[in-house]
Amino acid sequence: MKLLFIFIFSLVLFPQNNPEKMLWNENQKLTWKDFRGKPVPSASFVASTNTGISFQYSYSIKNGAVNVEYSVESFFNPEGSWYIPERVNAHILRHEQAHFDISELHARMLRKNLHGKKFTKRIKSEIEGIYKQVEQKRRAMQTRFDAETDHSRNEEKEAFWQQYIAKQLADYESWK
Repeated sequence: MKLLFIFIFSLVLFPQNNPEKMLWNENQKLTWKDFRGKPVPSASFVASTNTGISFQYSYSIKNGAVNVEYSVESFFNPEGSWYIPERVNAHILRHEQAHFDISELHARMLRKNLHGKKFTKRIKSEIEGIYKQVEQKRRAMQTRFDAETDHSRNEEKEAFWQQYIAKQLADYESWK
């Protein structure tokens, strides 16, 4: 007898069916036209990028064997992303792209953590635990990136982080 469970596990900031979300693509960098949210003039920074990871999975259990299928994507939310036109430049756009790249890096980390994992019948809590751990690291890295670069104003730290993120993406190349 085959027992089938399907779960859609979306830990994102907006609904999955949002046709406006953009998926990360190494051949397509962000442009200011992609930022369609309302600017926040009182913010201490001049642009904000809303990115995240969407994750869904299904599994079946047959004769005690657990089979899992999953999909992991990093996305950019245009409606949740904004900028103040007269205060931005190409340097700041590269900083905002790096936020998107950080989400892609963590999507790759999640794929790596899930690949080949042997799950028990407690699969839901096991998968959710893996996701939550990666998501916590993603959010912490986003915060640290902004803090250390002072939202792109510290050019030396910005250069360090740009190189670091590129190297990490390369290290996780096989998980894209």
